Amino acid sequence: MTPPNKDGKKTAERGPSGRFAKGNRASPGRPAGRGKVAELRDKLAQDLDQIIDVLRTQALAGDPQAIRILLDRVLPSLRPMELPTPLDMPKGNLAQQAHAVVQATALGDIAPGQAAQIIAALGGVAKIVESTELVARIEVLEKKHGKS
Repeated sequence: MTPPNKDGKKTAERGPSGRFAKGNRASPGRPAGRGKVAELRDKLAQDLDQIIDVLRTQALAGDPQAIRILLDRVLPSLRPMELPTPLDMPKGNLAQQAHAVVQATALGDIAPGQAAQIIAALGGVAKIVESTELVARIEVLEKKHGKS
């Protein structure tokens, strides 16, 4: 075994703090699936059928906590979902399209969350257009000045 590192420098086996470095063969650490949690899971797995039967019996007897546990595991709560809403976008530039989205939100035609997503997408498109135009302009300038 190597002695602890006291000078604050890294070595092949220890980090600057003196602890074994990740992936060190001298101390690989505890293998996955070993430990108190794994032992507890193994013990519970042996009696799982009986535990579920007791929980089911308690739920059928009207125990609200047992009912909640079973329903949370069998029927998870539903996430809110916005339905897609068609939106007529003008043929103009990105600013005009963003303005149309804000107007549609103000009129109640689309939800604010949908408007935020559409405007964020328009912002992404604007960045892509800007980058594409800059690349084209740089290529023209490089051709003009004879650089490749």
